[in-house]
Amino acid sequence: MIDVKPWGEINTANFSESDVCIMGVPFDGAVSCGKGASAAPETIRALSRYLPPTTEEGTDFSILKVYDHGDVPVDLNWEKYYSTVEENALDLLQSKKFCLFLGGDHSVSIPLQKAFSNNFKGKKIGIIHFDSHSDICDVYDNHPWSHACTEKRALDELIHPENLALVGIRSWEAEEIEYLKNNPVLLIRAWDLHHKGYQDACRLLKERFADYDALYFTLDIDVLDPSAAPGTGTPEAGGPSSREILEMVKFILRELPVKAMDIVEVSPPLDTRNQITSWAALKIIYEVFGQLADKKSDK
Repeated sequence: MIDVKPWGEINTANFSESDVCIMGVPFDGAVSCGKGASAAPETIRALSRYLPPTTEEGTDFSILKVYDHGDVPVDLNWEKYYSTVEENALDLLQSKKFCLFLGGDHSVSIPLQKAFSNNFKGKKIGIIHFDSHSDICDVYDNHPWSHACTEKRALDELIHPENLALVGIRSWEAEEIEYLKNNPVLLIRAWDLHHKGYQDACRLLKERFADYDALYFTLDIDVLDPSAAPGTGTPEAGGPSSREILEMVKFILRELPVKAMDIVEVSPPLDTRNQITSWAALKIIYEVFGQLADKKSDK
């Protein structure tokens, strides 16, 4: 074990010296299938204690400093809780530091993306959504805040269809198919990743978002094939590998103006063994840190 603190030697209790702010949103009350995502923030933090601050390519990113805000304590009043999540997220975003949010099910992106939109009001913003599902149902399980409604709420309240990219999609509700036929969302299916390659997806994302001021990147761990991430509530066969996801994540953080990100739907109780899904999420996070450290060293 490297350090008793989460995030090891890059952890700092000094907010002013930090480059990255982390906040947990341990809520899984909007899940339609397997629960357990509320345990993800603490599990990911615990595993981070074992990792040195290096990327997969052997780059040391210890110049990066991470401040962990902790979790937003769950409130049984759903509306009140989301309001608190939004307020806390906005406070962190206003610091102009990179913000990483740990879910929780994908519904937590609803208040997080709202805070992001409020923070960058008047700017050209977009959302990149990695997932096996489009999450553009208007109502699911009789609720507009279901984890299947995440981006529909954004489309209704925050962005236009051309400001949204969906990557890795391979499961559909009928209303989502109809919406995507009639609106200019950038859709990159899992089928496209397999047949055209992740490099083509990177090209399309850069073409769409290179001139944006700020992007929110939301990554549902079920974008990965279940062989790489079994511990999630709604696994879908036929997804991209961890190799492909890592390459796309690094490209997006390097080439596009991502200012905040969440990782959601990691469910430690549903992992088959050895927290493989939480480890996958943590690997993604550390590659994000590596890209942020590169940008810091370039300044």
